[in-house]
Amino acid sequence: MKKTTLIILALAASFAFGYAFNNIISKQPNPPTLKRVTGIGGIFFKCKDPKKLKEWYQVHLGLNTNQYGSVFEWRQGADTAKKGFTQWSPFKETTKYFEPSTKEFMINYRVADLTALVAELKKEGVTITDTIESFDYGKFVHIMDPEGNKIELWEPNDVVYEQLGIQMNSPTTK
Repeated sequence: MKKTTLIILALAASFAFGYAFNNIISKQPNPPTLKRVTGIGGIFFKCKDPKKLKEWYQVHLGLNTNQYGSVFEWRQGADTAKKGFTQWSPFKETTKYFEPSTKEFMINYRVADLTALVAELKKEGVTITDTIESFDYGKFVHIMDPEGNKIELWEPNDVVYEQLGIQMNSPTTK
């Protein structure tokens, strides 16, 4: 009986030790997660007459429009003290800006770290159509999705972006 109890205890201890050892060895530190898209930065679409369409949206839907479309102002979820902006822009139907996509629209996504994201997307085989362009109000680059949609990625500088709107005397849509 003592011998059986000792064998059972030895087996249980061996099992527990093996389980603990396996957990320690198999746990590798998690690499830092790269924050990718943080929101919608803009919606761009083709139309016959952008000026007329902007006027229609202003009169009938109350958008505050400017020469580029309308800017929606909102508060960021991670820090409600910070503003965020989303651009709405109708483009002339003959625009080349959406190329190489043949689609009638393009979505702009806000991102946290464009340089790191582009490096990661390149490793993943994503088609990058141009190089990162930097402006005071943010950095931009374009990519293609598997269905031929051109996507604009924007790492915004919301403080400068807001100042540009103020300088243009363009109120945001809230």
